[in-house]
Amino acid sequence: MPQFRVYVDTSVIGGCLDEEFADPSRQLLDWAREGKIVLLVSDVVIDELGEAPEAVRAIFAGLPIESVERIAVDDRVRSLRDAYLSGGIIGPASAYDATHVAAASVATADAICSWNFRHIVRLDRIKAYNEVNARNGYGTLTIMSPREVNLDEPADS
Repeated sequence: MPQFRVYVDTSVIGGCLDEEFADPSRQLLDWAREGKIVLLVSDVVIDELGEAPEAVRAIFAGLPIESVERIAVDDRVRSLRDAYLSGGIIGPASAYDATHVAAASVATADAICSWNFRHIVRLDRIKAYNEVNARNGYGTLTIMSPREVNLDEPADS
């Protein structure tokens, strides 16, 4: 099985401590520890973790270094983020959310996982993000919550 590259935003890491989101969030991080996936995180995630409670920072710090790939917020990411904002997908107050999606798109992640159902994991926004991606030469990005990720089911015979 190929190793999947999955961008996670801060909500997934913090979700490990939230009763509603804990099991799927922990499962995703366990798959990273087991080498089934590589977690992609951008500079935005690192910045947000710096403001997070110590328990959330400790979860991230406990991940093996080889299970995490850092994505720089460079000119390509900022340009794509700005295209999302100018396209009216979300407003400027939610620029960090647009940056998460842009970083995942530029990094050609297999998926982005988030618990943000207002600005990221929402059908109308997913379609709009991918329309902007296509206009800017990027591929289709799979956007889902950690609850939707499943790697352990055997293939049908």
